[in-house]
Amino acid sequence: MEEIAFFDTKPYDRVWFDTLAPKEGFSIRYLENRLDAQTAVLSHGCRAACAFVSDIADEAAIKTLAAAGVEALALRCAGYNNVDLEAAERHGITVYRVPAYSPSSVAQHALALLLTLARKTHRAFTRTRERNFSLEDLTGIDLEGRTVGIVGTGKVGLKFCQMCLGLGMKVIAYDINPIWGMGIEYVRMDELFRRSDVISLHCPLTPQTYHLISRSAFHTLKDGVYIINTSRGALIDSQALLDNIKSGKVGAAGLDVYEEEADYFYEDVSSKVMSDDTLNLLLSQPNVLVTSHQAFLTDEALRAIAQTTLENLRSFFDGGASPNRLIAGRREMTV
Repeated sequence: MEEIAFFDTKPYDRVWFDTLAPKEGFSIRYLENRLDAQTAVLSHGCRAACAFVSDIADEAAIKTLAAAGVEALALRCAGYNNVDLEAAERHGITVYRVPAYSPSSVAQHALALLLTLARKTHRAFTRTRERNFSLEDLTGIDLEGRTVGIVGTGKVGLKFCQMCLGLGMKVIAYDINPIWGMGIEYVRMDELFRRSDVISLHCPLTPQTYHLISRSAFHTLKDGVYIINTSRGALIDSQALLDNIKSGKVGAAGLDVYEEEADYFYEDVSSKVMSDDTLNLLLSQPNVLVTSHQAFLTDEALRAIAQTTLENLRSFFDGGASPNRLIAGRREMTV
């Protein structure tokens, strides 16, 4: 039975991996440590390791994994910007991901962020718990008839398109691989920025998409635009976002991800002093809603993640081909 070194373990990870791993002939060495250059040695004796979005599989970590005997690295997530694929190829480590575990789960969370901000239900919830039933400053907006610009129309982005169409919104989109015949109007990125009342990001983080919404890009956005991000934090210049929220240029922001989230997300830091001033100030704004990278967190998605991750590893050990194998240099916009 092959043993898998499972980094950054949380209780919810174990539910489906404990159920499905034995059926695939695997045992799992659960590790609470995040994967990085120092902790990679904990995989010694395992031919495969499993990592998550907050793990760091850079050149140094990959080299240590290879020295420990790891031949396959299975990401239990869709994004792979935290993995040096060139280093993995040099050191003989095959890398896999889970490209689509539950597109509906992530799309629904993006919609939940949008609807919450549009109707200010997060503020109403806090008020009524304190027996304050005033409607002052709770006036929202109607999304019907407004234009939503969706960046990335892969499985998640397409689901979000369908949900927005169901609300009566006008949908425009940008993707380097357009899906024609779906009733989506594809436009250039600059046009999407100019026309959108709401912008929702559904693309991976690559050198080309880093700070996709940059300080200069904010000047081209509509006044009062809503920004939703359930993909990767560094798609947005966080400090520029904060400045534009403070100026009123951005009407609201729903963030399930944050540029420097690795120091805080997935952990309870409520009793610690937070040194990230930008995140502190974003959290303090009444028109900003931050969740801790939980868009994937449904029972259906966790089951699919475990199943696909284990299937990827079974494919590796059996010498089979997998469409989920990552190749250095692959260019993608959709997610």
